[in-house]
Amino acid sequence: MAKITPRSEDFNQWYLDVLREADMFDYAPVRGCIVVKPYGWTLYENMRDLLDRRFKDTGHSNAAFPLLIPMSFLKREASHVEGFSPELAVVTHGGGEELEEPLVIRPTSETIIGHSYAQWVKSYRDLPILINLWNSVVRWEKRTKPFLRTMEFYWQEGHTAHATHEESWAEVTQMLDVYHTHGVEDCAVPSVKGRKSRNERFAGAINTLSVEAMMGDKRALQAGTSHDLGQNFARAFDIKFLDRDNTEKHCWTTSWGLSWRFMGGMIMIHGDDQGLRLPPRIAPIQAVIVPIYKSDDEKAKVMEAADRIRLTLKAAGIKVKLDDRDETPGFKFNDWEMRGVPVRVEVGPRDVANNSVALARRDIPGKAGKIFTPQEGLADKIKGLFDEIHASLLRQAEAFQKANIREANTWEELKAGVQEGWVLAPLLDDPAVDAKLKEELQVTNRNFPFDQAPGEWNCVVTGKPVTERALISRAY
Repeated sequence: MAKITPRSEDFNQWYLDVLREADMFDYAPVRGCIVVKPYGWTLYENMRDLLDRRFKDTGHSNAAFPLLIPMSFLKREASHVEGFSPELAVVTHGGGEELEEPLVIRPTSETIIGHSYAQWVKSYRDLPILINLWNSVVRWEKRTKPFLRTMEFYWQEGHTAHATHEESWAEVTQMLDVYHTHGVEDCAVPSVKGRKSRNERFAGAINTLSVEAMMGDKRALQAGTSHDLGQNFARAFDIKFLDRDNTEKHCWTTSWGLSWRFMGGMIMIHGDDQGLRLPPRIAPIQAVIVPIYKSDDEKAKVMEAADRIRLTLKAAGIKVKLDDRDETPGFKFNDWEMRGVPVRVEVGPRDVANNSVALARRDIPGKAGKIFTPQEGLADKIKGLFDEIHASLLRQAEAFQKANIREANTWEELKAGVQEGWVLAPLLDDPAVDAKLKEELQVTNRNFPFDQAPGEWNCVVTGKPVTERALISRAY
């Protein structure tokens, strides 16, 4: 088994080592693209399915829209095409002939959605439209990193249309809460909800909200965004409806998205020097059974017991695997620890004789994380451990985040603070301010957190009076 670089030595290399050793992905022949292997895709599927359930619980339905979008569609909303132009992949030929109009491989779907909504919406009775897409998009990234930033990536993108701004704004805030809840309850990932600066808004939006999560190297990762598009796209695509007062009005639209970069973020938050540590609710394998024996006679008895345990756990709805490979127990322990399986079930001759097992928790290394328990009621015992492991990972992530957010009231304090983690500082919402942060400190304004006490301060960049503080940090 290859060595994993310690996190403290080289966090970036540690991340790549873990993905490789856990058999999560492979590099594709096209630069910036990756092949997602079964273990990595199953992890993504589990996260996707839990999030999809939350979307449906809030009244949304899934649909599918084309991969190819006419270039003219993007040009209808000026700020949208300006924001995405550097990242576009454009198809100019098809069927051996030059196309009459170039086609864009979707970087996002607001424009093609707008075209369809204009056909579908005629009356207030047709609203709201609440649609989500699960698809891949292409953005021509210059610097790439598996799952965090790739040219083609998988995500979901929600698109809704409403009769009033009050309704669309309620949608924007609701979906941000969904992302935050998904992070906490499904992935044990805490985050900070807030409003993006004007400079960091989605291209074509009048407001963008985000959830920001702290990685293991103290950088920030955008863990979901929700956009108030106002009537910009509705006007660009003529999405109008006849209201109850018999007047024609433009719709109010929203979009919101979360990509598989959140999966990469979850790995960077929970992983350790032994590899992955996966929250049980999203783990591809929740419990692995490792049989331990020396002789053929012991093997027969142990394997019989191990398979019986496997069937019991499977019947209880636990994602379980029996490791019957011809490898040493030590090799198997290390392998499954590296893959982040939450609970390891050890069964040896003594366990067979005593009708017991040993359970090892991935979140607590060594003897401290091991308990011995009867086989009777084992499924319930393991499910209880799942809840404990989830809570433990969440507490650790919350404590790490809290310990690495500092306050600053001057430029010098900000300059020193961003070397150590996140900084909460008074900041003017001005593109020139954001530009200075990026140019001089290589940091960005992540958002203006909602959960902050009111006050009056002076901006750390301009000295002008402000009434809110921003989270500032390096980011992925």
